[in-house]
Amino acid sequence: MQVLSAAPYLSPEERRALLRKNDWLALSHILLHWTWVALAFWSVYQWPNVIVIILALFVLGGRQLACAILMHDASHRAVLKNGTLNDFVGQWLGGFPVFQDMLAYRPYHHQHHLTTGTEEDPDLMLTRGYPTTRKSMFRKFVRDLTGQTGIKTLSGLVMMHLGYLNYNTGGKIIRSSQKDRSWLEFLRVFLLKMGGPLLTNLILLGLLTWLASPWLYLLWVGAFLTTFQFSLRVRSMAEHSMVVDPLDPIKNTRTTYANLLEKILFAPYNVNYHLEHHMLMAVPFYNLPKMHRLLKERGFYEEGTLANGYWEIIRMATQK
Repeated sequence: MQVLSAAPYLSPEERRALLRKNDWLALSHILLHWTWVALAFWSVYQWPNVIVIILALFVLGGRQLACAILMHDASHRAVLKNGTLNDFVGQWLGGFPVFQDMLAYRPYHHQHHLTTGTEEDPDLMLTRGYPTTRKSMFRKFVRDLTGQTGIKTLSGLVMMHLGYLNYNTGGKIIRSSQKDRSWLEFLRVFLLKMGGPLLTNLILLGLLTWLASPWLYLLWVGAFLTTFQFSLRVRSMAEHSMVVDPLDPIKNTRTTYANLLEKILFAPYNVNYHLEHHMLMAVPFYNLPKMHRLLKERGFYEEGTLANGYWEIIRMATQK
C-alpha cells in the first residue's frame, strides 16, 4: 500500500512546528466543548418545550461526537504534552462519556491508518455502501434519529466491554471465546471495562441532579441513541466514502470544509481536515487549518480529495 508523505510539501521545520502542542489552547477548546454541553442542558431546564428539546438533542449529539473525536485525538497523543494527562482527558472527557474506552480504541484505530481503504481496514463497514438511493439514505437517517441504530450500537459496546465480542467500532461482529470463563472473570472484565463509562455517566447524572434536575440526564442518553448516530454517520461518509481510488492515500481520504452549523454537528475539533490528519497523525487539531492552507498553496489539492461542505457529501452519497 502507498504511504502518504508530507515531505514533498512541508519542510522538516514546518512539520515540527505543526506537531508542537499548546496545552492552554487545547484546554480552552475542551472547556468550550463542555460549555456547549452545559448550555444545552441549561436551555432545556429554563425552557422545557419541544423546540428547545430538539435543538438541545442535536447540540448534544454533536458534542458527543466531539467526545469521540477528543478520544480519537488523544489516542494519537495529539492533545496534551504530558502523556498521562493526555490519556486522562481522552478517557474521562472523551471516551467514557460516550461509553467508549480509548485504550482499547488506540490499537484498533492504528490499524485503520495502516490499512485505510483495503479489505483489512477495520472501519470499512462505516464507509461502504455509498452512494445509495435517496430512499435508502432516508431510511438510514430515520433509523439513526429514532434510536434504532443507537440501541444496536450501545448493545454492541456493552457486549464488547464485557468481553463477549472483540473490540470493533466499525460494525463488524466478531465473537470472543467464552471457554472456561468463570463468573469471577466476568465480574473482573465488567469492572475493568465498564467501570469508567458507568462512573463518568453517574457523575454527570449527579451533577445534573445537584445543579438542576436528574431528568435532564435523559437528554444525554436520548442524544446518544439518536442525534449522535446521525452526526457520526455523516462524518464517516465525509472522511472515506465515495472516493476515486480506495487504495491511493491521496484519493481515499477527504477534507471537507465546514460552516458553523456543520462544525457543531459533524466537525468538532477540526476533524473535517481529515486528509491532513492522515498525512501527519499527531498534528494537534488546532494546527490542522494552518497545515491545510500550506498544502493547498503548494498544489497538494490539485490531486487531493476536497469537498465544499457536508451538504455536498450528502448529495454525493445519494446519487443513485
